[in-house]
Amino acid sequence: MRRLFHVLTALLLVLAMTACGSVTRFPGNNNVPGAAGTDESSEAAASAESKKTEEAVEENGEEEEEDEEDEEETEDGDEEDNGKAELTGELEYWSRDSEAKKKIEDFVNDVTDKDSGNYVPVEDRIAVFDLDGTIIGELYPSYFEYMMFIHRALYDEDYTAPSDMKKFAEALEKGIETGDMPKDNERLHAKYAGQAYAGMTIDELKEYTHEFMKTRADGFKRLTRGEAFYKPMVSLVNYLTANDFQCYIVSGSDRTVVRGIIKDKLPIPENRVIGMSYTMVATDQGYTDGLDYVYSDSDDVILGGDLIIKTIKMNKVSEIALEIGKTPILSFGNSSGDVSMAQYVINNDEYDSMAFMVLCDDLDREHGNKEKAESMKETCLERGFETISMRDDFETIYGGEVTIEPYTYKEVEDYDEEEEEDAA
Repeated sequence: MRRLFHVLTALLLVLAMTACGSVTRFPGNNNVPGAAGTDESSEAAASAESKKTEEAVEENGEEEEEDEEDEEETEDGDEEDNGKAELTGELEYWSRDSEAKKKIEDFVNDVTDKDSGNYVPVEDRIAVFDLDGTIIGELYPSYFEYMMFIHRALYDEDYTAPSDMKKFAEALEKGIETGDMPKDNERLHAKYAGQAYAGMTIDELKEYTHEFMKTRADGFKRLTRGEAFYKPMVSLVNYLTANDFQCYIVSGSDRTVVRGIIKDKLPIPENRVIGMSYTMVATDQGYTDGLDYVYSDSDDVILGGDLIIKTIKMNKVSEIALEIGKTPILSFGNSSGDVSMAQYVINNDEYDSMAFMVLCDDLDREHGNKEKAESMKETCLERGFETISMRDDFETIYGGEVTIEPYTYKEVEDYDEEEEEDAA
């Protein structure tokens, strides 16, 4: 377009100069063809220049049309390529000879093929995922939500924890370091975590989560907690979504916290996150029952802090039945807390289904545990679940630049990349 503008400007200038008789004269060279010594030569020069300009405009116009056609072809081609990529998807970061990858791809190709006897309509293509240890790390040095609760109760300068909550948080922190976890720690954490964030709005808890995601993942170099996503599993969620699966997170962690963790990380909308739930109340509701209180224009929704349900084990099945209303055809988990969900999925009597368990068997790129991995492998063999070996099936876990190191078991500050590089 700039070239066309310059050519048109030159044409207008020549026409204007011709009309006014003001063309350039060359002293002592009036007889040179095209010189402006006479009216005739001036007209000839202007005519020649005008012809050249018109030819240039015509040629440039053809070039512009060709350029526009090329751009349209490129854009169309890009759209076609993108559409194809979105339609077919691709499993990245998995080992080339991964058996788990092949089983997943074969299953997806089968249930999405309209000519297959195992075809599943789009509305019934549902996949459920655990979060900690399945999509994100749970070993830095413990669950994201456990570590954020410890930070809240013991190290947050803007919050003063009640004495009983603080006592439990101290025992939990020590248990994570020694392996001797407090008795009934799951129920107690569920109780106190709700209290720790009570009074926050939903957005405030999400923001608190986002800030904690910036902290360094203890036990790793060059990794923050917000970056601790298993790359092959993120690719799997993208792959299933591209093949018209509805992917849900079904986690034992707080629903709002999970929504904060996966925001902009996974193509899963907030209404497909199922997790541990607490009461929600209005800002000015106080202890008035929700059946008696009317939400006002000055109210906001805040966390009431009373536990409704801890979504692990059988509770995962109950919540899937309540909130989804259909039996999924794919399940992905990693622990005993996901066994009921996996069994529920392979019990699907309407469609072919599969359940996979991620084994924490990588001791080089992750703080794996051979005994736990072997125990889960035996469970899978007994129940007909498939396994995903982090060691054998993942080409990378967090990315090649991330390496493990001994745990510090200390409260860590925000991640500082330059400081970490200097230390390395």
